[in-house]
Amino acid sequence: MLASDHALLDLCVTPRPANAQGAFAHHRFERLGDILFVPPGHPLQMRWDGAEVQHSIRCELRGRLAQHRFGERMEWTAPRLSAALDIGSQTVRLLLRRLAEEARTPRRDSKLLVGSIAAQLTIELCRYFEEIAEETAHGGLAPWRLRVIDERLEREALPPSLEELAALCSVSVRQLTRGFLGSRGCTVGQYVHHHRLETVKRLLATQESIKQVADAVGFASTSSLAHAFRRATGLTPRQYQQRIWRSQEAAQPLVAVSPVR
Repeated sequence: MLASDHALLDLCVTPRPANAQGAFAHHRFERLGDILFVPPGHPLQMRWDGAEVQHSIRCELRGRLAQHRFGERMEWTAPRLSAALDIGSQTVRLLLRRLAEEARTPRRDSKLLVGSIAAQLTIELCRYFEEIAEETAHGGLAPWRLRVIDERLEREALPPSLEELAALCSVSVRQLTRGFLGSRGCTVGQYVHHHRLETVKRLLATQESIKQVADAVGFASTSSLAHAFRRATGLTPRQYQQRIWRSQEAAQPLVAVSPVR
């Protein structure tokens, strides 16, 4: 269970456990992305297969701006809560990574910089959720279609084409792209790319070779995999593997989330 009186962001630094899902009160369980958001006063229930331990970086947005925007002004509709389980904003990802770096190695004026980054995160998240409402007003995909897309991504490592997903959902490519944006707040391509990198993280954690991982997820070469992975995470695949191995050996993990049984 994740709950806070303040807005809470969670960025996983190791792969999410198999079949990791989350649900807010009175909502169905949905797949968790590598970045999730918990609005103040909206506890998040989580569940996954097995008894794996999740290592994450968590950030509470406690400023008055965040309290006003997320606790008083924002209407937490079902589409927004669904989108909170998988934040698809690259800007939010980069800001969180910058915040983590500053927290690990504080320097002169770090407190001032951290406050500035937190304010930027608040603004970017507000924009993200406001866009969800705007797009949803024009119609999104039915829940069963979103579920079919998630099941396809979980079932096969190789990324699907738009035509394949449209056929699975019994809609045209145009309807798929417009509806998906309205439901998830990101494009199909961005969503598939994020899921693909999550698959890469899971495979790297099993100590498979970089070449095997690249082949499994359909990258043309290890260099193309390394470029995409470093752009998204700031680490090379080898550095990420080494970080996982060190975290597994450490007596005290960065943050441990107990599995929900």
